[in-house]
Amino acid sequence: MEYVELKTDNAFCKIAKFGATLVDWKVDSNPVIFVSPNAVLDGKKAIRGGIPVCFPSFGPWSYGAQHGFARTSTWQVAEGPSNSGDESSVVLRLEDTEETRKIWNFKFTLDYKIKIHGSTLILDLDLKNVGDEEISFTNALHTYFCVDNVEKASVTGLKGLDYLDKTLPDTPKLKEDRDQVTLSGWTDRVYLGPTDAVNIQGLPNGGKVKLTSTNLPDTVIWNPWNEKAAAMSDLGAESWPRFICVEAGGCVEPIKVASGAGWQATHRVEYSK
Repeated sequence: MEYVELKTDNAFCKIAKFGATLVDWKVDSNPVIFVSPNAVLDGKKAIRGGIPVCFPSFGPWSYGAQHGFARTSTWQVAEGPSNSGDESSVVLRLEDTEETRKIWNFKFTLDYKIKIHGSTLILDLDLKNVGDEEISFTNALHTYFCVDNVEKASVTGLKGLDYLDKTLPDTPKLKEDRDQVTLSGWTDRVYLGPTDAVNIQGLPNGGKVKLTSTNLPDTVIWNPWNEKAAAMSDLGAESWPRFICVEAGGCVEPIKVASGAGWQATHRVEYSK
């Protein structure tokens, strides 16, 4: 599998061209991103962990495999990588092909800029509709964060938001009333934003992150817990306590882009201790 590496004076980032999946980000040698020890890295299956790009679908999809084809496609390097003392970036590109059009018959160019600057990771998505028909899609940056223990990690910034609970029958819409969201079992929720900022505490070595987004209104929190993790061959029962997925996306309301038009979004992850 081919990778692109970004380096600055205090940070390191590694991205697989397969899926444009960011598989490592460290700040001052502190790990931020989790990848399963059992992840399949042969280009035949989406990488379990890191930051997979869900496009043109988040979740189950009538056209094909769950979460779309972007995370199982090989992306091309469009710009860079450029490396300097405090900033490094690369632009990866996914374009429609004969194979993607068999699944989803639309023409597009999706550029994905990954930049590390100081202790911040900046992810920019830039979609252009180069076909004759309107494009409609959902998406997410399916980020797996390292934690010391998922039961002791916490997420703030979601109080007052409605959320869809996918662990309950009929996926009811509920309201979050907690200042600090903690996990005590299988969790699969889509918080309907936007919200100003989401903060995660409990990363290794006392780390924490602040998440802010533009045009990615929803926030997903996911952990499969013991039994479901054990049933995933590329995850395993030993891995679930070590991560929490907190994902930014447009997960529920489809985004529509007219012929010849574009759509942009940005996601920022700021690490601190």
